[in-house]
Amino acid sequence: MAESVIQIRNLSKIYRDFWGRKKVRALNSLSLDVEKGEVFGLLGPNGSGKTTTLKLLLGLLFPTEGKITVLGKPASNVEKNERIGYLPEESYLYKFLNAEETLNFYGQLFKMSRVERKKRIDELIELVGIQHARKRQLKEYSKGMTRRIGLAQALINNPDLVMLDEPTSGLDPIGTREMKDLIIQLKEQGKTVVMCSHLLADVQDVCDRIAILYGGELKVMGEVDQLLTEQDETQLHTSRLSEAAISEIREVLARHNAELSGVEQPRANLEDLFLRTVHESKSRPGRRFTSDEAAQSSATTAVETKTDDKPSDDTPDDKNSPAS
Repeated sequence: MAESVIQIRNLSKIYRDFWGRKKVRALNSLSLDVEKGEVFGLLGPNGSGKTTTLKLLLGLLFPTEGKITVLGKPASNVEKNERIGYLPEESYLYKFLNAEETLNFYGQLFKMSRVERKKRIDELIELVGIQHARKRQLKEYSKGMTRRIGLAQALINNPDLVMLDEPTSGLDPIGTREMKDLIIQLKEQGKTVVMCSHLLADVQDVCDRIAILYGGELKVMGEVDQLLTEQDETQLHTSRLSEAAISEIREVLARHNAELSGVEQPRANLEDLFLRTVHESKSRPGRRFTSDEAAQSSATTAVETKTDDKPSDDTPDDKNSPAS
């Protein structure tokens, strides 16, 4: 059985007004585990409780009800934070410092030796790709560069658990790809990564498992591949085929010089799953949906096959053929 880095049991958080009256229920009976060495995605629309969950894990907030264990310690135990790296949605760094000074400052907070700090600073500046701006003050950094130095700061202590809130925010497509590659690299190093993001394609690319929150409640949780696999459809992949070949697929395969190259269940898109979950949550509040319900689709079977490059006499012009 995999070791759990994070354990959340029946977690609820209620924000109260000045008079102590209940104002907002940010989380309601949330329970989930995050296993060691995985990349876990926490998804949900604005106000679903994602940031509140991260703050509770870090001990910045206290739960109204429930129990949280992080790295084998209660979330309220500040000692566990020495093994955690955190990148908030907005990085609040000292603008008058440059990259080297910033990382040196945070290294000192973790009581790292001067030799260790220097080595780690050089590694991280190269890792996040800001070698050209290492001596420049942060007030001159763009949004993307600020995210990069923020990530370097989160990794200065070589943490076992990394929490990322909107890690690709402000990055251009190249920077986004590099950030996703870095997250995968962190996983390969044996680190556990928990990330929140509104960019669902990014989550789909790097996460092993996801949880979707809505209204402070857990609606869907599971492996990305499992959740996005359409259980009610079967798909056969092919190159060009005519409409006649598709309608008579079994009989015409040989005549069209086609061979069956694979059979699999098609995958949905994470954005579709996310929007479907939110829609279902609005129409049926208070209900948690199973993986099968989340991944349901029409029972129509999509059939595709593979043909030789040479079309048969029955194959119409390419412009009329459906794409594979």
